[in-house]
Amino acid sequence: MPWFAPLCVSAWLLLLALPVRTNALHESVDVLVLLPHNDSYIFSASRVSPALEYARRRLSAGPFAGVNFTLRYVNSNCGMEALFALVDVPRDRRPELIMGPVCEYAAAPVVRVASHWNIPVISAGALASGFSNKQPEYALLTRIAPSYLKMAETFAAMFAHFGWTDAHLIYHDDKEERNCYFTMEGVHILLDGQYDTVAFAVDPKDSAAHFDEIFKIMLSYQVVIMCLHADVVRDVMLKAHRRGLTNSSRLFFNIELFNSSSYGDGSWRRGDKYDDEAKAAYAFLNTVTLMRSTKPEFVDFSLEMRKSQQKTGVESCEGCNDINIFMEGFHDALLLYALALDEAIKSGHSKKNGKEISHRMWNRTFEGIAGQVSMDANGDRNGDFSVMSMTNQETGTYETVLNYFGTNGSFQILPGFSSERFILRGAPKSPTPEHTNKSSGGLGLSAATGIIVGGLLGTALLLGFYFFRKNYRITIERRTRRELCDGKHRQLREDSIRSNFSAA
Repeated sequence: MPWFAPLCVSAWLLLLALPVRTNALHESVDVLVLLPHNDSYIFSASRVSPALEYARRRLSAGPFAGVNFTLRYVNSNCGMEALFALVDVPRDRRPELIMGPVCEYAAAPVVRVASHWNIPVISAGALASGFSNKQPEYALLTRIAPSYLKMAETFAAMFAHFGWTDAHLIYHDDKEERNCYFTMEGVHILLDGQYDTVAFAVDPKDSAAHFDEIFKIMLSYQVVIMCLHADVVRDVMLKAHRRGLTNSSRLFFNIELFNSSSYGDGSWRRGDKYDDEAKAAYAFLNTVTLMRSTKPEFVDFSLEMRKSQQKTGVESCEGCNDINIFMEGFHDALLLYALALDEAIKSGHSKKNGKEISHRMWNRTFEGIAGQVSMDANGDRNGDFSVMSMTNQETGTYETVLNYFGTNGSFQILPGFSSERFILRGAPKSPTPEHTNKSSGGLGLSAATGIIVGGLLGTALLLGFYFFRKNYRITIERRTRRELCDGKHRQLREDSIRSNFSAA
């Protein structure tokens, strides 16, 4: 058939003329980034913006080259400025995405308003337990960094695995941003009810004033968990060591998540006359921290972040040298949003459908800059954490001995792990001095009987007091559990968060 060949050629040319179906996404996305401009914060805009720009370059060089992200940085100042910046945006210029704020009291009102306006919010902060209850006020909040509750799962798993029975929680409460309060709140929520748990708040301005009461309580507890400034961690360990409390019947932990001086960093060396004593004390101290990545891409990312900070002249602050979870988290946030946006658009939804895009970011796994990122069905990132211990008492060096994987709740035991370090050898000694078993010393029968009856009555009173204390024992800030749930959690939903909190 002479006409068949030309027909085939014509059909082939027609197919070539049709646009290739690459399913490439072409959208412009306006992003409002709410971060403090004060570089004393390790999540300041100057520190995080290079990570966001790095993510934007990666996306533009890949399958999301058609997505144009416009990033607008506004000073959140960890206060109400973040809310004001959002509500001042005209209705027709509202962003498609909000990143931040990080601080709890800045994030709460922003997330409430954004959820009402159907705008997704992704933050590497807002880690307090109160944000875990997403409906209805925090419905569109996605937390790209592991929350304090996720961190607390590490302790809950260790308590169950090693058979520990009680915990003494010690934390700084600055009555402002309250990082350590919210950190320890997560631990308290998961441990209280299953284990005998007592919490003690320390005023950062006068930590030493509380030491006598701290050590009095410590006598009765096996596991001590601290969230304190690094120098105060050292003071506590030195004094515990001098009082003979660092032994095989007691475990010490400090929580250090963000490479910040707000958290004890496991360092005992100060160059003073107490260094040797501190090194001996720190042999009993373990540190819980976020697991660090060794992925080659993360190494390149870290180098690029350091170069950017040097180029822009960002002032260094104590504990800010390493790349932290905020830089990593906000980088991954842009990747996660791009994935969800792509799926939503291909399913016929608009970029303005914040609810649809938010839910597509939840309950999924993707490859982040430091490794695999797992988001749970509630829009919160599952966390992987490490336990560090002193493995060489001669040099006083620390290394990771145990990893906890939040996705499946499993442990990874590393070569430096010693089971003897985590298995308690006996209950702590009672603060009541021991008495020898002596006879009545020649007392008459009635006197001896009186002593016995009095002893029984005293025992009954002590038991009554014990059960009273058991039912009404102190919780975070030495308040009742009801006050904790109905008070501090409620304050995340108050309109005047800071004024209500300041009056507390």
